[in-house]
Amino acid sequence: MGINRVAIAGGGVAGSYLATLLDGHADVTVFERQKKEKFRSICAWATSKYEMRRYASKAGLSFDEYILHEGREMLVQLPEEIMSIKLKGLCTFDKKRFILDLHRRLKIVYAADARRLAQSEYDLIVDATGFHRVLLPRIRRDYFIPTTEYLVRFRDPPFNDFYLKPFYKLAGYLWYFPLEKGYAHVGAGDYLNRQRPELDAFIKSYRGEVVEIVGRPVRIASPAQCEPIWTGRIVGVGECIGAVHPVTGEGIIPAIECANILSETLEQGLESYKRRVLRYFDTYYKTFIFLRKVHRGEFSLLRDFHLILSPYLYMKRREERFGMEILLRQWFKILSSYMRARHPPRGP
Repeated sequence: MGINRVAIAGGGVAGSYLATLLDGHADVTVFERQKKEKFRSICAWATSKYEMRRYASKAGLSFDEYILHEGREMLVQLPEEIMSIKLKGLCTFDKKRFILDLHRRLKIVYAADARRLAQSEYDLIVDATGFHRVLLPRIRRDYFIPTTEYLVRFRDPPFNDFYLKPFYKLAGYLWYFPLEKGYAHVGAGDYLNRQRPELDAFIKSYRGEVVEIVGRPVRIASPAQCEPIWTGRIVGVGECIGAVHPVTGEGIIPAIECANILSETLEQGLESYKRRVLRYFDTYYKTFIFLRKVHRGEFSLLRDFHLILSPYLYMKRREERFGMEILLRQWFKILSSYMRARHPPRGP
């Protein structure tokens, strides 16, 4: 494509990792809207250590240095019991420090207005602005989960490990992700917008001290629903184009995967990048269709069984990628419990 100068709007995981991959092959500048001294990294900071070790090594970093908590089990609140899921590498890590360490190796402009890049003379402009999608055209029909997340300090932490409480109709869940020294990210997202009462009741029940509000909406529309993925000299990566798992809301590894695809297809052209992204994240679209049917009350076990089996098989084949053991009986138990439940589950 003859790309010499690249501008990346957004200094989060997607933008920073992509800049690291392209550094040395092009003149790359990252434009970050936050001030350096006030930089924050939004999300629950949970990921798979095995997958992240490989990606961090590719960027010249040792991922283990950033791990805050390594999980052994995840407790999942069902209506009548608590299920334990064995973890295989799921951890929380210091995502903010990880990103800032990537920044130290890059040419980066803080407190930047990315909207001005559309009129700039860069050969390629990357929209890595996450949910906001600042540079690409608006998505015709977007889907997202309203979320609220707190950084919370507990004198007596309620759990020693990961905890999830799914909501009725699988519209979202409440999460407790331990960090270190009594701190945790506690949040809730709900497609039906009921997350705030659930979250505040949890904080009150366990006497947590809210230190900071760190959450924001999460896009669950897949890349197939986020067109255009590129237009002219502008191309998107990460959550900006729907690289977020629709069920888990996980976007860290998908953002990095998306950045990898762009770096590997750049010489072939942006249409090649688009085709590979759509193919790679095709399972996200199938999973989204399943969720939408459940939310609308249109799901039929007999007719739509393949929509349940597809995401299960995808995750089962990638247990270390998702950081947990994936068992069919547990998958069905969670689905059946929350597709038929009519009342909120009992507390832990």
